[in-house]
Amino acid sequence: MSDLIVKGNALIEASHKLNEVEQRLILLAIIKARQVGDTVEQLMNKELEIHASDYMQAFNVDRTTAYRTLKASVIGLYGAEWGYRYVNNKGNLVVRYERFTQSAEYVENEATVKFMFSYAIIPYLVELEKRFTTYELEQVANLKSKYSMRLYEMLMQFRSTKNLKISLSDLRFRFGLLETEYETMSNFKKYVLDLAVDQINKNTNLKVKYTQKKRGRIIESFEFTFTEKTNKKEKLVNGDYTITESQLTSFSRQLSEVQELGKYSKESNYEHYAMRIAKELKSSAEKRAFYKPYLEQLGFKFNYVEAVEPVPTAPTKPPQAVEVVPADPIPAPAPPLTGGDWALGIEKIEQIKASLENLRLKKSANSI
Repeated sequence: MSDLIVKGNALIEASHKLNEVEQRLILLAIIKARQVGDTVEQLMNKELEIHASDYMQAFNVDRTTAYRTLKASVIGLYGAEWGYRYVNNKGNLVVRYERFTQSAEYVENEATVKFMFSYAIIPYLVELEKRFTTYELEQVANLKSKYSMRLYEMLMQFRSTKNLKISLSDLRFRFGLLETEYETMSNFKKYVLDLAVDQINKNTNLKVKYTQKKRGRIIESFEFTFTEKTNKKEKLVNGDYTITESQLTSFSRQLSEVQELGKYSKESNYEHYAMRIAKELKSSAEKRAFYKPYLEQLGFKFNYVEAVEPVPTAPTKPPQAVEVVPADPIPAPAPPLTGGDWALGIEKIEQIKASLENLRLKKSANSI
């Protein structure tokens, strides 16, 4: 799966009570919206359509579950609201609430949800400003809690520093919790925070942990630190290069419009093609090598890496151990022969020569 989610950070910092299914529909709608256009004007009053097959493919569920899920969630999605905080011109804190959608419907015999985003939310979804968060849909596809999905988005906002510091009150606000929900810290951790952290660690590309900050005995804030899990199957090779998230977003779009690369596109538009290129650049050293000459043409600044492990060479045969066999002891020199001994020796030699001659004659006779 290569679909990228781009959300304005103001929306990520907002408060809402969407459940996990409603959040998933919003994420799919963001992808659909980016196919329609990337400006506010292009998306105004545009009806977005999500079919059960979209949900099945994105979140790996069966047809029956997808149909039932879409039908049950459309009412909740229409009624859902999100809130954000700002300081007015008098210096007072204001919490403003807006709706996610201005209309929503479910087409019974087509298993399709159709809706239009509200005017207030569109700029945060489609305008790529200085502050935005990009992540892949597959990273949240297996998260089963609305709190784990929200926490993942918050963490990805700080992908560059791998550190999020947030007050307890702000964290509860972003989770959409009322003052009467999970009032005790033990319940908050058990049913919200620890549950979210555990699901993220098991089902996404992040490994996260947190510490709590106290004033006296009261917990006032949390600090989250996280790392991104490495793909153990892929090893860096000499000549490979790294690419940052901002470079990934910018150059994948530029590459999708390179004329020479057009023949490799199977997608219906540049946006989808850019999404696939971004995933390939991120996950494959082979693909990075393929796109390298095109990136050079676009003025990409390369940050090369050295191989984590040396390039393997043909194994050499280890020297075999030589078995040392002890030599036979050198016999002591025989004493000099006397006259009688000498005669016996000569006689013995003559007997041996005669025996050898007999053997030779026998072999000759047998061969005739």
